[in-house]
Amino acid sequence: MIYAKMKGDMKKRHHQSKVLKLLGMFPAVVIIGPRQCGKSTLAQQCVPNWKTFDLEKPSDYDLIAKDVDFFFKNNSNHIIIDEAQEFPPIFKSLRGVLDAKRQEKGRFIITGSSSPEIIKNIDESLAGRAATIELSPFSIGELYEKGVSNLYTLLQERRSKENIDQIMNLPSNYNMDEIRTNWFYGGFPEPVLQRDKADFFRLWMDNYLGNYLNRDIRGLFPKLNLQNYRRFINTLSHVSGTQINKNLIASNLEISNKSVKDYLDILHSTFIWRNLITFDKNKKKTVLRMPKGHFRDTGLWHYLLKINDVDELLHHPIAGFSFESFVIEQIIRGFESTMGAGIDFYFYRTRDKSEIDLIVEGFFGTVPIEIKLGLKVTPKSLIGLQTLINDMNLPLGILVNNGDRIEFVADKILQIPINFL
Repeated sequence: MIYAKMKGDMKKRHHQSKVLKLLGMFPAVVIIGPRQCGKSTLAQQCVPNWKTFDLEKPSDYDLIAKDVDFFFKNNSNHIIIDEAQEFPPIFKSLRGVLDAKRQEKGRFIITGSSSPEIIKNIDESLAGRAATIELSPFSIGELYEKGVSNLYTLLQERRSKENIDQIMNLPSNYNMDEIRTNWFYGGFPEPVLQRDKADFFRLWMDNYLGNYLNRDIRGLFPKLNLQNYRRFINTLSHVSGTQINKNLIASNLEISNKSVKDYLDILHSTFIWRNLITFDKNKKKTVLRMPKGHFRDTGLWHYLLKINDVDELLHHPIAGFSFESFVIEQIIRGFESTMGAGIDFYFYRTRDKSEIDLIVEGFFGTVPIEIKLGLKVTPKSLIGLQTLINDMNLPLGILVNNGDRIEFVADKILQIPINFL
C-alpha cells in the first residue's frame, strides 16, 4: 500500500474550522473515517505544533501500551494520537486524564479508522468529554480548494423571503469537468490527485481493497469468511444506490439472511458503505422498510465495476444511481462541515412507490431532496416531492440536477444544480 504524503494531500479540509471551534468547547476531538481519507493530515493542519503519536508505528505503540498511565502523565496536553483503534484500552485511560482537568479544553485530538469498536469506545469512555467528527474523502470543494457553500447554513435557518433570496443568489462553485472528475475518481486524496499517472488509480484501489480485507477485516473479525465477504462486496457493487433485497443476495451467495445483515453493518461501520434509514414520519403513507444504501466513495464503486472513464460511466446502467450517491455524499459532507447538531439523513419510499432520494432532518425541520442526473424537469419527476410537501406541510423541497440555474420549478420546489452545492 502506498502511504507517502504528497503536497496535494495538504489541501485545506472544510472541517478544519469546525475542529478548531470544537477544541475550544471540548477537552478532546475525535476524528473518525475510512483509512487514507486525510484524518492525520487534518489533525496536523489544525494544530501543527502539537506532538503526534501514531499507534501504527511500533515504537509509538510500545511507548503507550507498555504503561499508558505513565504515558499520559508525561503527555497530558496538546497531543495528537493517531489510529487509536489499534490500542482500545487507551480510551478508558484517557477518560481519567480528561476528568482530572475537566474544565480544560483543547487537550487532545484522537483519530481512528475502520473499526466498529472505536464508536463503542467513544460512547462508553468519552461521552460528554469529546466531540466526534466523521471525515470523508475529498468533496468537490476540497479537491478544487473552494470554500464550503453557504447553502448548508442557509438550509438550517428559518424559511423567509430573505432566506430564499439568499439561496437563489448563491454563486456557482464548479464546472462540469471538476464535477465529473470528483464523481468518477471519488475523493481519496492519493488516487484522485495522481489520476493522470497511467494505471495508478486502479493499482491504488486494488491495494486499498486488499488491505481493507486482509488487514482491517481479518483483524477485526478473525472468524469472518473473507471469501464470502469479498463476493458480497462485489455483489453490492451492482445494486448500490437501490433498495437491497437481502433474501435475493443471500440466495445468490448461498449465505444466510443474517450474514447479509451482518455484512452490511460491517461495511457501514468501517466507512465503506452508507446504510440509509427509512423516513417514516409521514403518517399519511405506509413506507417500505427494505434497506437502502450505497458505496460512500464513487471511485471505489467504479473500480469494483471496472468502469474505465467518465464516458463509459455515463453510458453505464448504474450512472443515475452513481450520480445520486455522489450527490448524497456531497450534501452530507456539506451539512457535517457546519456546526449544526442533531442532523439526520434518510431515504423515503412508500407502498404506492412514491420515492425521495434523501431527506435531511434537524432542529430546522425537514428538507426533502430529489436527485436527477439529467437536466430535464417533468411533472412526473416531482410527484414524490410534491406529495410529501403537501402531506407534511413542508416549506421547501429541493431538486438537484445538472440544470443551469437555481430556480423554482414548481410550488415550494427549488431546483439547485449540482455546481451550486
